[in-house]
Amino acid sequence: MIAYLLRRILYAIPILIGVNLLTFALFFVVNTPDDMARMQLGIKRVTPEAIAKWKQQHGYDKPLLFDARAEGASKLTDTIFFEKSASMFVFDFGYSDDGRNIAREIQTRMMPSLAIALPTFFVGLFIYITFALLMTLFRATALDIAGVALCVLLMSVSGLFYIIGGQFVASKLWHWVPISGYAGGMDSIKFVVLPILIGVIGSVGASSRWYRTIFLEEIGKDYVRTARAKGLSELRVLFRHVLKNAMIPILTGVVVVIPLLFMGSLLTESFFGIPGLGSYTIDAINAQDFGVVRAMVFLGSVLYIAGLILTDISYTIVDPRVRLQ
Repeated sequence: MIAYLLRRILYAIPILIGVNLLTFALFFVVNTPDDMARMQLGIKRVTPEAIAKWKQQHGYDKPLLFDARAEGASKLTDTIFFEKSASMFVFDFGYSDDGRNIAREIQTRMMPSLAIALPTFFVGLFIYITFALLMTLFRATALDIAGVALCVLLMSVSGLFYIIGGQFVASKLWHWVPISGYAGGMDSIKFVVLPILIGVIGSVGASSRWYRTIFLEEIGKDYVRTARAKGLSELRVLFRHVLKNAMIPILTGVVVVIPLLFMGSLLTESFFGIPGLGSYTIDAINAQDFGVVRAMVFLGSVLYIAGLILTDISYTIVDPRVRLQ
C-alpha cells in the first residue's frame, strides 16, 4: 500500500508540472504581459510607458524563462516563470492585481464554499442512491417509469432556472430565507439552506438515473441470482449485495466532485452572493486578474489528483478483492 501511494504521488508530479507549464504558456506566451497590460489599462491608445509601468508594478517586466543578463542561479530564479508559476508548487500563489494575498483569500473563502458543498454532496448522495434503489426495486413498473420520466424532466431544466426560481419563491414570495448574502457562525444556516436545496434538486435527475443504470447492471449478475436462490428478500439483495458491489463505480463518479467541494460552485455562489472560491474565481475572470485564475487552475489540478489517489484507497476498503500493489 505504501509503495503504491508513493508511486501515485511520483506520477502526480509530472502531471502537475505539465499543467503548470500549459497554464504558463496560455497566460504568458499566447497572452503576453503586454496584452495583459493593455486589457487591464483599458485605454484605446496605451502608451509604451504606461505598459512598462504596469508590468513593473505587477512583476511582469522580467524575462519569461531565462534571464541571460543575471548571474548564477538568478538566471532561472529572476524570471516570470519562477516567480509566478514555479512558486505554486509550495502553494505560494503570490498577490492578486489589487494587492491581496491569494493564499490568504483562498483560506478565508474556503469555509463558505465548504458550508454549501459538503451538505449538498452528502445529502445529495444519500437521496440520489436511495431514489435509484427504489426505481431498481420497482423496475419495469409504473413507479419506475414515473421515476425515470421525472429524472429526464429534471435533467432537461437549466440550473439557472432552479436558482432564479428558488430565489423568487423561497425568498421574494414567501420570505423564508434571504435572497443573497452570507454571515459567519450559526447565522450562515439561513443563507446556505436554499443554495444547498437547489444544489440537491438540480442534480437529482442526472445522478439518480446514472446510479439506477449501475444498479440495473449489477442486479442481472450471477451473484444476485444465487442470493435469490438462497431465499434472500429483494430488499436484502439490493442493500446488502447490489449496493456493496456497485460501490466501485459510485466512488469513481464521486471523485469528480471532490475538487468542487473546495473550489465551490461558480453559478450558485455568484447568484447568492456567497463569498466562496467559486465567486472568487468568477470575479477574477471578470476582472482579468490572471494571478488568481492561475492559482485556482493549479489548485483544482492538485485536488483532482488527490481525489484520484483517495479513490484508489477507498476501493480496497469497500472491496477487499482489490489489492494495491
